[in-house]
Amino acid sequence: MIQPRFYTTQLQAGLGLLDETRQLLQVYQSGMAASQLYDAALASGRFPLVTARRLRNIVVECFAPRYLRDPEVVNQLKLLVERFTAAELNQLLFIYTARANLVLADFVREVYWVRYSAGRNDLDLEDARTFVANSVREGKTQKPWSETTIKRISSYLMGCCADYGLLVTTGRRQRSIAAYRILPRVAAYLAYELKFSGLGDNQIVASPDWELFGLEHADVQDQLKRLSLQGLLIFQAASDVVHIGWTYKSMEELIDVIAQS
Repeated sequence: MIQPRFYTTQLQAGLGLLDETRQLLQVYQSGMAASQLYDAALASGRFPLVTARRLRNIVVECFAPRYLRDPEVVNQLKLLVERFTAAELNQLLFIYTARANLVLADFVREVYWVRYSAGRNDLDLEDARTFVANSVREGKTQKPWSETTIKRISSYLMGCCADYGLLVTTGRRQRSIAAYRILPRVAAYLAYELKFSGLGDNQIVASPDWELFGLEHADVQDQLKRLSLQGLLIFQAASDVVHIGWTYKSMEELIDVIAQS
């Protein structure tokens, strides 16, 4: 039986942490646990302005839940630190952050892209607060959050979206929706990552990860068709059934190829 997932306050430990994550990926060595990564990061001298306590929080509360759940993930991201552009790597980090923080994933899917689809380009803190407050009332947290916590998490949602490039600051409390589109090499990585996680072809097309980029079912098919034209995979669709032929047999093989494209 699948256990229900609740919203948590884990975002308060850190938002995007883009620079810190890149540094930690460079420090990381295969097989490291969070405590070992913390020790290595502390000794590396890469974080001179970060206190030891704060660095521990970054590693244990942010980096580990997002990237250390699956050893293959962090190894793949380490390979891509120097091979992907900053924008591409940020999109990958966004995917893993959203997977680890359901409140962020739902906010992006249910508020950000709904607002965009309605032709609006503004998003403010009150929109986030309304979303969080409604979610608490609907029982999406393990226990009710105080008004202070609701306000704090609302601010973190907006800040996290800004860190990952979904929002552009236009005022003290207001941000505008950016032209956010999944980048081709990120789409290729995501498709293969879903495949190697054990999903079938139709499940890959239906994955909620695509919705983080505003892609609906038909949009995902179009994205996969473009990857097919690039020779990265073979995509066929008939009615509601899709078939994907996979050109590469491992993530490492794919990464080597797309890093050179």
